[in-house]
Amino acid sequence: MTAELAANLGHVEGNEHTKLTVYAATGLDWVRAHREVLQDRLREHGAILLRGMPADLAVFNQVTEEIGGSLLTYTERSTPRSAVSGNIYTSTEYPPAESIPMHNESSYSAHWPARLFFLCDTAAETGGATPIADSRAMYRLLPAGLRERFSGGITYTRAFREGLGLTWQEAFQTDDRQVVADYCAGNGQTYEWTDEGLRTRHVRPSFVAEPHTGAMVWFNQANLFHVSSLEEEVSEALLELYPEEDLPRNAFFADGSPIPQADLITIKATYDAVSYSFPWQPGDIMVINNMLMAHGREPFTGKRRTLVAMT
Repeated sequence: MTAELAANLGHVEGNEHTKLTVYAATGLDWVRAHREVLQDRLREHGAILLRGMPADLAVFNQVTEEIGGSLLTYTERSTPRSAVSGNIYTSTEYPPAESIPMHNESSYSAHWPARLFFLCDTAAETGGATPIADSRAMYRLLPAGLRERFSGGITYTRAFREGLGLTWQEAFQTDDRQVVADYCAGNGQTYEWTDEGLRTRHVRPSFVAEPHTGAMVWFNQANLFHVSSLEEEVSEALLELYPEEDLPRNAFFADGSPIPQADLITIKATYDAVSYSFPWQPGDIMVINNMLMAHGREPFTGKRRTLVAMT
């Protein structure tokens, strides 16, 4: 009954792998009235777009709480963001000409958000879409041999130092080394204080079973953490200065062995085949189930402002 109602209320866009249900939302009262339908769609299908809402921070905050509950803080940060109001943040602040690879938010961590909310405050002049990709399709379409190589999980390494990437203070949102030590101990990470800052290392799964649907999902950030995700000139310069395990961010197989470049190329190509994107309109609110949908960012020109909240 709920699925039928959802289909009647909205229309489905996407491709053969990734679907997005688009609703003509008339305001906060509409969201409240259809909250269960929207939540059900997220649990089963993974992504919804509320179109027609005002580009208003207070409304966005209320929508996130209606659908997802209390907002989360952005902890164990891996990318630069700025807090806008409470636990609402800017999207990752990378240069406009750069793409952000597809990924599931904080899948490198022991704890991750269940739902992500994106508000288009200002649409880019060109580009700037937030593509999504069904993580179930990713798992199905990746070659069995590749999945087998990744079956032990992924080792994520980070080296924090002043002037290169995030500092440990920014990443962990504290100046207290004991707080960092306690966090690492409680989240399965090894750590080492260095003359330059901090090194951390931990292993997380490559794929997991999503609890509600039971489906296996490709759920990691190996392609984003790996040094090859950087521009070639940047990665070459970093590798001249530091060994691979001492880069600001990197990824290896669970046993510490390198991930073949061919596997990373295959992962990117599969994301390209699975992903779907649409042009943002001011006021658009996209909500995704973080385990069922990966997301990224396309390059853009002009001014772009997308706000993010997590629950």
